[in-house]
Amino acid sequence: MTRFVGIVLVSHSAELAAGLRELLLQVGARTLTVLAAGGTDEGGLGTSYDLVHAAVEKADAGAGVLVLPDLGSSVLTARAVLDDHPRPGVVIVDAPFVEGAIAAAAIAATGADLPTVVAAAEEARDVRKL
Repeated sequence: MTRFVGIVLVSHSAELAAGLRELLLQVGARTLTVLAAGGTDEGGLGTSYDLVHAAVEKADAGAGVLVLPDLGSSVLTARAVLDDHPRPGVVIVDAPFVEGAIAAAAIAATGADLPTVVAAAEEARDVRKL
């Protein structure tokens, strides 16, 4: 059985993270564990340490986890979680939120390893739209 890299989408908005998760699933990432960790514990705008921590734990199926934050404090929150709960094979990626997630999911769905999935997400930064 193939183990796939898990993806955690960390956003200030629960709706944004959930919408991106749905997009990934619709474009073929149904074999992956893609989790949204968006908003605060109370459902407001912001990031939740506990939501990020739980998502990282759940996304780890043994092939690694790519954590993709949207901006600002979501990066700080994700870093704090991983500093407090270090796990081998969990990587925070500096990539565009939507394009990086799509690229990561497309490659992860092929069964690629974590370094390959990370590289795909990071390379999305250089893809021009026009």
